[in-house]
Amino acid sequence: MHELSLTQSLIDIVEDYARREGFSRVNVLKLSFGRLAGIDPGALEFTFEIQSRGTKAEGARLEFDIRPAVLYCNVCEQESHSEGFLSLCPLCGGGEVILAGGTEELKLLEMDVD
Repeated sequence: MHELSLTQSLIDIVEDYARREGFSRVNVLKLSFGRLAGIDPGALEFTFEIQSRGTKAEGARLEFDIRPAVLYCNVCEQESHSEGFLSLCPLCGGGEVILAGGTEELKLLEMDVD
């Protein structure tokens, strides 16, 4: 479960910013990642709730911007969005499909702090 290490990295970032910027707590963390990045939002929320106890991030809400899987078809030269990777183009049925997005790693986009 790599959500444990992701959560620890988030908390480390929050604590570092808190030291530099002088805020007392975090209310919301807005996060982004690709649908195919292998991150379970529920597991991330669970580990965050536990690991953030006693930190500036305790009680903070996580908001997710989950980026869709993007497929590019070399046959019809079109991009399409999908819930997962497909081996055939959902637009033309062509078999020359490459994954063009949806694997983005976890990113901290913004923090709402007091």
